[in-house]
Amino acid sequence: MIIGPKDYCKFKVKTFYGHTDEVNCVAFSPDFKLIVTGSDDKIVRIFNTTTCELLYEVEGHQGAIRCVAVSPDNKFIASGSYDKAIQLWRISDANFYNKLLGHTKSVEVVIFSPDSNLLCSGSWDRLAIVWNLELCQAIILLTGHNGLVQSAAFSATTKWIATGSWDFCIRIWNLDEESSKENASNMNQLSKSDLKKKKNLKADVFPLKPKPNHLLQKHKGNVHTVAFSGNDVLASGSWDKTVCLWDPLKGQLLHCLQGHDGWVQVVAFSHDNLYVASACEDDTIRIWVVENGKCCKVLAAKTETVQLCVFTPHGTLLTSGTNSATGSFHTH
Repeated sequence: MIIGPKDYCKFKVKTFYGHTDEVNCVAFSPDFKLIVTGSDDKIVRIFNTTTCELLYEVEGHQGAIRCVAVSPDNKFIASGSYDKAIQLWRISDANFYNKLLGHTKSVEVVIFSPDSNLLCSGSWDRLAIVWNLELCQAIILLTGHNGLVQSAAFSATTKWIATGSWDFCIRIWNLDEESSKENASNMNQLSKSDLKKKKNLKADVFPLKPKPNHLLQKHKGNVHTVAFSGNDVLASGSWDKTVCLWDPLKGQLLHCLQGHDGWVQVVAFSHDNLYVASACEDDTIRIWVVENGKCCKVLAAKTETVQLCVFTPHGTLLTSGTNSATGSFHTH
């Protein structure tokens, strides 16, 4: 358990079996009772984190599962696939809810807004799309990246979205600017009942195509992961082996964190906003002090690839990763 930078960390490891091919992505439910995994075997699996029991196998995609996410209200799972589609599933019974079509290439990231009303997706088509989940309709198209959109994050207030790309850049988008008027005007042109009648809703109409408020350029490699703190500090991790901390509202770099010896896979903030964790392909997890950018602890990763890193409200650091066709999670 990590309570502060000087605490000794003990590992508790659990392993989940069931996939028949490479596991690409993992996500925890908000209450940490469930872990969701997606694989090259085209199946999403849902496990009980306490017993490691396989609860559901969710099939429907025609390609490898590239990303999964669980909504903060604990109602839905979103999965993105090489088949270009996003599918939504009810978490209570794993039943299919809807399909979101709009991307023209593999979907590499899906992320719910903190209020669970929106979903942002990123793709090899260099686009990020914001979806209204009540209507299951695309409402905002984020354009401008010159490479795969690998990562995305909502701010705590849902006002801002950050997107990270293989063009080495991070773009910051303000969803409030002009969005209320434009979305209301454009969405009124669409019949709500007609939208709900459609089984597969395509992104044919984008009411809003905003310009980025800031373009953050510091990384010298693909931006693989981004995350907002509760007080609007942005962290980004890159293939250039660094983690950057930003003031996204001003577009300013706060700290460039160096020490990893491989691609940075994932970053996550503690709930008190004092620490940021970064997991890397060098088989380490580093804990950094946000205020001064100093590394206060280095942990040894226990899986081949750490794909998820999250702090619980009590300060425990949970990481999850894969070894071939198995998934596992660890308590530090």
